[in-house]
Amino acid sequence: MSLLELFNKKQMQSRPKVRPGDLVRVYQKDPVKEGGKPQIFEGIVIARRHGFGATASITVRRESGDVAVEKTYPLHSPVIEKLEIVQRSQVRRAKLYYLRHTTGKKARLKRKQFDLDQIEYTEAGTPAPEKAEKPQESTETKTEQSKESAGSTEESTEPAEKSTEPEKK
Repeated sequence: MSLLELFNKKQMQSRPKVRPGDLVRVYQKDPVKEGGKPQIFEGIVIARRHGFGATASITVRRESGDVAVEKTYPLHSPVIEKLEIVQRSQVRRAKLYYLRHTTGKKARLKRKQFDLDQIEYTEAGTPAPEKAEKPQESTETKTEQSKESAGSTEESTEPAEKSTEPEKK
């Protein structure tokens, strides 16, 4: 494992697997105040980038009145204290950029029932186990096994029994 991969594994944190259409609440640490109250940003996830790895990020959109704000958060950033999924919506697209141009009823998403206990989480900074190589079988044992199986298929090729139903013309 290279040094870069090891560093990325250490940076990973346990976060819920968010999808586009989720209404999320992001608790962000205030960079100015140490140990202060976290800032909360609640909105709809309109995009997810770079999968579930260390570089994964989400774009969250919130509208209040006539003003819309979008923020992009790296998922495994130490600035994010906590990430909550408030509700899930049924969507058919991976990127919900069309929500930028819609307002009112057109911007609503169909709500989806989900259980908070069944939310999957990404694994925290545990290194993945390396794959063990299987020992190669010799070609002699493979050919012997194939000959034995071929012989058994020849024996089972008996003529099929005729059906008792009369033929229709």
